[in-house]
Amino acid sequence: MKTLIRISFALALILSVAFSANAQSGYKTGIGFRGGIASGLTVKHFIKSDAAIEGILSTSFRHRGTVITVLYEKHAQAFNTSGLQWYYGLGGHVGFHDGHHYYHKNHEHYYDDHVVALGVDGVLGLEYYIRDIPFTIGADIKPYINIPRGGGYWDSALHVRYVF
Repeated sequence: MKTLIRISFALALILSVAFSANAQSGYKTGIGFRGGIASGLTVKHFIKSDAAIEGILSTSFRHRGTVITVLYEKHAQAFNTSGLQWYYGLGGHVGFHDGHHYYHKNHEHYYDDHVVALGVDGVLGLEYYIRDIPFTIGADIKPYINIPRGGGYWDSALHVRYVF
């Protein structure tokens, strides 16, 4: 529990520093939902006209846990289309999983292995800013590696954010 409080405080500090910076992009901040392998809340804030910090609070129903991810992302216009940007970035995550479930011959088995996962994340995505309704829609792939237990994984998702 103390670890969760420390991580929440660190994430709040990072986001408050990010919100104090000025950006000159199409929008400053977007808050919304990310739906995919790991689904949850997402907040993106531009710290420069071409750079943003994104925070993701997600859950993976398969592993029954919560993951906090922070990414630094570079943005550029895509296909000479106004409002359409592609982005790439790097960051990290910390996850808290309550146990491990799996199915074997139509019966669920449970192993009590509380896991704190730390890792490195990458992201590559495409985002479209709809100025008339102020929302963004987008898709991304987010490969990540868990350091203590090893293993690489792919996360892909669609997102919708209200921007201001």
